This record gives sequence, structure tokens and C-alpha cells, in this order.
Amino acid sequence: MSVPGWVRSTGAVLAGFATTVVLSTVADAVMHGAGVFPPFGQVMSDGLFALAAGYRIVFTVAGAYVAARLAPDRPMRHAWVLAGIGLLAGVAGVVAYYKIGGPEMGPAWYAIQIPLTAVPCVWLGARLAVSQRRTGAAM
Repeated sequence: MSVPGWVRSTGAVLAGFATTVVLSTVADAVMHGAGVFPPFGQVMSDGLFALAAGYRIVFTVAGAYVAARLAPDRPMRHAWVLAGIGLLAGVAGVVAYYKIGGPEMGPAWYAIQIPLTAVPCVWLGARLAVSQRRTGAAM
């Protein structure tokens, strides 16, 4: 029995999204557990937010890579769907930052960089996947 294309497409995008979320959540927990980040609820320095932004950028590239590699066809389209989801979530985070605010949410630049980096990171991850698909490289 063959899996319908729309199911595979949805699964590819969800897998890319899950990759980004799970890696980010696990990295945050490890950083807090290792004492690199202060306990949850305490204010972090800008430098620590920069570290978190850095690994989230890498994880966003990885999520797009996964979505594009798993896409049954048109891998860049799948990545753009993922970019749209990330952009919407990032804009929602910026709105929440300015409505709720508070030092525990970090500096404004941190909230703003999330939607600003979503599209280029997803593009990069998808381009890497597409280039590997073309050369037939293994996953």
C-alpha cells in the first residue's frame, strides 16, 4: 500500500519542524542543566542569548534540511512551507515580547532575530539538501 503524497509532504514538513523544536529544547535543557545558563526563570545575559540564538540558527538549518530531504518532490517548496511556519511563529514571539515583555524574555534583539533569520536559515538547509539529492548522497 502506497502512502499518499500529501501525507508524505505533511510528514516532511512536520519532521523538519520537530527537528528544530526538539534540538532547541534539548539544547536549552542541557545548557541549563550544565550550569551554562542560569536556572529557568532567571535573567540571562545578552551573551547567553547570543549563544542560544547561534545554536537555534544551526538547528533551523538542520530542520529545513530534514524537511527537504524527506520531501517526496519539490523539496524547496516544502522548505518554504516550513519557513512560513517559522516566520509566523517568530512574528508571534515578537508580538508577545512587546505585549508581555519582561527581562526573562530576553533582549528585544533576540525576539526580533528569530523571524529575521528564519527564511535565510531555511533556504540554506534546503539548498544543502537539494544539492545532496542531486548528487545522490546518502542521508
